[in-house]
Amino acid sequence: MKKYLQSLLLLILPLFAFSQNTVVDIIVNSPDHNTLETAVIAADLAGTLSGDGPFTVFAPTDAAFGNLPQGTLETLIADPMGDLTQILLYHVLGANVASSDLSNGQTATTINGRDITVTINDDGVFINDAKVTVVDLAADNGVVHVIDAVLIPPRVTVVDVVVNSPDHETLEAAVIAADLAETLSGDGPFTVFAPTDAAFANLPEGTVEALLEDPMGDLTQILLYHVVGGNVLSSDLGDGQNVATLNGKDIIISVNDNGVFINDAQVTFADIETDNGTVHVIDAVLLPPSNTVVDVIVDSPDHTTLEAAVIAADLAGTLSGDGPFTVFAPTDAAFANLPEGTVEALLEDPMGDLTQILLYHVLGANVLSSQLTDGQTATTLNGSDITVSINDDGVFINDAQVTFADIETDNGTVHVIDAVLLPPTRTTVVDIIVDSPEHTTLEAAVIAAGLAETLSGDGPFTVFAPTDAAFANLPEGTVAALLEDPMGDLTQILLYHVLGANVLSTDLTNGQTATTLNGSDITVSINDDGVFINDAQVTFADITTDNGTVHVIDAVLIPELTSVKNIDDFSSINIFPNPVTDHFTVELNETFDEPINIKLINFNGVVTNQWSNVIGNQTLTPEGITPGIYIIELSNKEQRFYKKLVVN
Repeated sequence: MKKYLQSLLLLILPLFAFSQNTVVDIIVNSPDHNTLETAVIAADLAGTLSGDGPFTVFAPTDAAFGNLPQGTLETLIADPMGDLTQILLYHVLGANVASSDLSNGQTATTINGRDITVTINDDGVFINDAKVTVVDLAADNGVVHVIDAVLIPPRVTVVDVVVNSPDHETLEAAVIAADLAETLSGDGPFTVFAPTDAAFANLPEGTVEALLEDPMGDLTQILLYHVVGGNVLSSDLGDGQNVATLNGKDIIISVNDNGVFINDAQVTFADIETDNGTVHVIDAVLLPPSNTVVDVIVDSPDHTTLEAAVIAADLAGTLSGDGPFTVFAPTDAAFANLPEGTVEALLEDPMGDLTQILLYHVLGANVLSSQLTDGQTATTLNGSDITVSINDDGVFINDAQVTFADIETDNGTVHVIDAVLLPPTRTTVVDIIVDSPEHTTLEAAVIAAGLAETLSGDGPFTVFAPTDAAFANLPEGTVAALLEDPMGDLTQILLYHVLGANVLSTDLTNGQTATTLNGSDITVSINDDGVFINDAQVTFADITTDNGTVHVIDAVLIPELTSVKNIDDFSSINIFPNPVTDHFTVELNETFDEPINIKLINFNGVVTNQWSNVIGNQTLTPEGITPGIYIIELSNKEQRFYKKLVVN
């Protein structure tokens, strides 16, 4: 019998030796912790909490779970590996902490990674705001304390990591100044590459201060260039990888024997995980690459012709500037639709028509498609207007359709169009004269005097244009005589009808005088009968052109000291060579009885050179003049003579 009992004991004792009472057993065996039991099993934590431990579990009752907002528990159970797991781990310490070990104000880090705070007062012992109702339920692998509320772990964001870091005070100030703290505290996920204070200090002196003065400008773009819209751990980074940032531009990952680099910045501490993403500490500030309207054109496989044209016209530097610019960018197919040989001809003279055509595709403002309206006009950098049309077929700039809109850059916006915009034909004051059926004599006179090209230039000019009837009112034979010597008095008479400025009728006032390109003044009179230039009435005003304005008058203006009756008086004056290269000779013969003054006047009415008290024949060398057409004036107290002088 004794031997039997001994044998039985040998069988039973091992069972007692290996029987274990864990923190999970306490929860499972408690009638007040059915919900906690279900949650632990759903989150697959029963095995973990049945391990060696030690563990301290703050166990909320069924009533505690019942106090959560309606539907909360069901939502947590539906995704047990997400928030439910984190909440449960926030109730567990990785140590055996008896109630006697707790002290007021004590903090302890949970397995969730976040701290709980102990409060002890006259009302009892509290873990955060949950009261401990039962203490020291001892288990073989720890202890359980019952609490009357569910502990909700505080939410930690990428911003919290920055704010709580002693090495990121500059980044914290920048994020707050740029008003990004709230955004980066959102759901995310975000990955932040966080430059240290030392990294910001390595920027050129004054850079940080300048950025903080305009936080919504470059500072915001720089900060967004440090943020990726996803949760990227260091294990997700690969050598040569490109990752798009919230700035819209890519960062480049390099992984080598020296470590992990973001562009040229080294990752010095990785994988600080938060509720809305991950923070990686880096040792340099990332500066986003510039992205201009020119970059868009250069990087586009459909705009090789436009790229070549912009470079040939030397506009790449201009359009890479601050802007803002809006570029309507014709495709290669659009250029190919021009008449054969057009592109080649334009590229041969890139500073001429090509430049004007390209500038006709550019606005000096940032205009998105949402800002375009039907019938809208806008002035281009060419100086001519484009017209916007919006209908059922789409958006059109003149006759070109916008096929892709709103490619935004640092200095403006690009809209792709399917045709090349050709600026309207330039109209000059000469074109008005040539096209007018009432100015055939004036047309002939301008051509004869060699002034057509000059008056087709940039100007601006204001022309008082006498009609054919006005010329017909001159003494008989006058026009014919003038045309026989067009470089003499005819030139001076014509120049007496031209101002070197753009003067509209609204700019004229009674009694006003203005100096003409002849060098003599005209006088404006305004009365009940109308507007008069000297004695000629303005019969039609304000014909505007690209290089000035034409006003029609009913009489020919005759400059002072010039008489159509003695146009042969100065026939003995000789000026040669003409055109001039570097010097010219004036042969006066005996035309002038007294010393004379000589002036060289350009077509803006500016005296560029002058010589005083000239006697006899003189060889003169003008200084500081550029090639072009000039007027030479010879005068004394009684006489005055004008002649056109061409400088090569």
